[in-house]
Amino acid sequence: MIAASIRFLRRFRRAEKGATAVEFAMVAAPFFFLLFAMIEIAAVFFTSTVLENAVLESARQIRTGQAQSAGMSIQGFRNEVCQRVEVIADCDRLAFDVRVFEDFDGIDQSSPIREDGTLDTSGFGWDPGNAGDIVLVRVFYRWRLITPNMGRALSNMNNNQRLISAATVFRNEPYDD
Repeated sequence: MIAASIRFLRRFRRAEKGATAVEFAMVAAPFFFLLFAMIEIAAVFFTSTVLENAVLESARQIRTGQAQSAGMSIQGFRNEVCQRVEVIADCDRLAFDVRVFEDFDGIDQSSPIREDGTLDTSGFGWDPGNAGDIVLVRVFYRWRLITPNMGRALSNMNNNQRLISAATVFRNEPYDD
């Protein structure tokens, strides 16, 4: 019995049939984690690009005076942005801030994230301004991260979320003329 056990252990030590499976099992978890992390980072950047484009295109209506002439509300502007991002983003997770400033130096683009990691929308408003006004348009999207443990590296809000922002600043065109 002991001799048979010793022969089995020697044979087991020399066998290489399952070596590839064992090596793959050791490498698979880190490989798939990195793969999913790269996909998630790409998705965040893609969403950021789409949001930025949507804000630029939608803000054009404010800049040219179309929004003011039509009496567009914040809900109308939300609908404009949502039509452009609805494929990749949930419109319920968007926050909007459209404000007028006296000059370009006085524009406040500070982060709306509180110390506790929540979004502070108390200073947000809807003021598309008049002809010649300097307008800041900001849109924020709360992206929920999926990859575990990526939150420490990629999140900037609580509950494993990343705040994606898009902004544009411009002087309204003289649409009154």
